[in-house]
Amino acid sequence: MTQVTERGTPLRTAPRAGVRRRSPAAAACVVGGAVAAGLGLGFLAVLVIVLWISSPYPDSGPGGALHLAAGLWLLAHGTELVRYETLSGVPAPVGVTPLLLVALPVLLMRRAARLGVASEEDDEEVLPAAAVFSAVLCGYLGVGALATVYAAGGPMPADPISAAWHVPLVAVAAAAGGVWSAKGRPLGPLPDRLPEGVRRAFARPRYALALRAGAGGAMVLLGGGALLVGASLAWHGAQVQGSFLSLTGVWSGRFAVLLLAVTLIPNAMVWAASYALGPGFALGAEATATPMGFTGVSALPRFPLLEALPPAGPGTPLTWAAAAVPVVAGLAVGWFAVRRAREVSYGETALTAALGAVVCALAMAGLAAASAGSLGSQRLAEVGPVWWAVGTAALAWTLALAVPVAVGVHAWRNRPAGGPAAAPDLGGVVADRWHDSGVREIRWEAMRKVAGALVPDMAAEPSPAEPVLGPPVVAPPVVAPAGSAVEPTAGPGVRAHRAVTVVAGLGAELGALPVRGVPGAGGTPPAPAPPDAGVVRPGGAGLAPPVLGARVLARRRPPV
Repeated sequence: MTQVTERGTPLRTAPRAGVRRRSPAAAACVVGGAVAAGLGLGFLAVLVIVLWISSPYPDSGPGGALHLAAGLWLLAHGTELVRYETLSGVPAPVGVTPLLLVALPVLLMRRAARLGVASEEDDEEVLPAAAVFSAVLCGYLGVGALATVYAAGGPMPADPISAAWHVPLVAVAAAAGGVWSAKGRPLGPLPDRLPEGVRRAFARPRYALALRAGAGGAMVLLGGGALLVGASLAWHGAQVQGSFLSLTGVWSGRFAVLLLAVTLIPNAMVWAASYALGPGFALGAEATATPMGFTGVSALPRFPLLEALPPAGPGTPLTWAAAAVPVVAGLAVGWFAVRRAREVSYGETALTAALGAVVCALAMAGLAAASAGSLGSQRLAEVGPVWWAVGTAALAWTLALAVPVAVGVHAWRNRPAGGPAAAPDLGGVVADRWHDSGVREIRWEAMRKVAGALVPDMAAEPSPAEPVLGPPVVAPPVVAPAGSAVEPTAGPGVRAHRAVTVVAGLGAELGALPVRGVPGAGGTPPAPAPPDAGVVRPGGAGLAPPVLGARVLARRRPPV
């Protein structure tokens, strides 16, 4: 009723049929995708403008610098650029993408997708993951289309066909990773539209282990490649320094060369990993570098990273030592492919290691394809490793080493534990008297007698037909000579004790135990225990205090 009387509170009206309400959350996701693309463009634009201002020989105005920034942003997605200003007059493609530059759009797009999923406040509309993914992707691709059109008027325009599939590919991968990460990285079942056999097969833990093992092997290969690059740069330090200083004499130019070299370091790591695997990499149409030797003449210009190449000629034992990198990678794949569960069979472990080798090969083939490209139209049309050769070599190395290593590690982890089998055979009786079952009963009986009322003797429960009105009558202890069995009598309402079998040779003298707190009980007070009381000695001495009514049994080994 208050909504009718108060003027400031309007009544809610039902939405009209055929009118779709706009979603502010979806619009925010679209804007987030566009902002992510704009931040990447802005970062590169600022960097290029700073270098243009500090350059003593600017070729064009700020408009040309902004066009170049748009081209570099497209190059960061893997798009091939075209350079028209060449000495021969033939347009030269530029397709080698600095892999470190790819991290810029990937991180920004991933962050935009995470923020779109994470906005789950009370006053905001919560969108499903698919809607957030689509909205962020639309905003990002819209800015990408505008950047492609704008870069066409610059000195290095982008190839429209290359931009049409490279930019969406990177954006889709980054947005999917951001949504998946914001949802807690779920590894749930596959969609129901897939066959049941496929969904049941992929639900097994072997695939997660295979992904972990393959990723571990790829990381080892990349780490080994980084080690090879660093060692080679240090070995050719003088040539690297001379190349860096000879390219330009101004600090702005040297800063630009340094930035380019840093962004190309991941490419050098992949090239070095392919070098260690065996296929090597191409430095033009007629030059190839492998551990077996450097053939041909490189067509690339002088550059600091290229000074770390091995010398021309056949290989040496120093270059052959690079084969240790794939060996360690194969061992890593086999180690990570082993589960710690004992119920896993050897065939399952071998299959997991083989799948890990396949994952490692696919990862290295993808990285080799992303790090290679073209820098010209004739001799520089092929630069970098060949992706299918790198993938085949990675599969051969890791598969040959990972499977036997995984089976061996599985056998070592599930080996039978060493136990009393190493003890000498005494006719089926365990030689360790301390862990013998009969000796354990003696020790427990001694502790129960000394504890008194804390651990009372277990009396039989009274029968419902014959209730016990009075306190139970305990039969006096009976001392039996060694090697005899005694059947003690039981009073009314008390369960009769079992026959007592006393084994001689254990060093337990039978006698009455003193009762704590009762003077004169059990005879004279016992003498203080020696410091080595309770220590097991050969022959059974010191196993336990004197005990009455203990049943000693010899524990035999289980049949093999």
